Amino acid sequence: MVRLEFQVKDPVGLLPEAAGKLVKEAIQCTSRVEIRKGEKSGDAKLIFHVLSLSAKAGENLEILVEGEKEQEEAIRLKEFIELNM
Repeated sequence: MVRLEFQVKDPVGLLPEAAGKLVKEAIQCTSRVEIRKGEKSGDAKLIFHVLSLSAKAGENLEILVEGEKEQEEAIRLKEFIELNM
């Protein structure tokens, strides 16, 4: 399992447009992709789960990638997050 951590940089938080982009990227992964904020977690391939975290600006989120291609897919997700989140 590969763990990624990032901070929400948008001053208004993780809005549906950005969440949708993250979901589209996660869907391309063959691995299981989970997103967490504190005690809350969900499937990063489902927009409802990502939005239900209600991530605000400055909050930390964690993504867990688990599967046969977890290393490559985690690198791709990390690059996406650095450019878009």
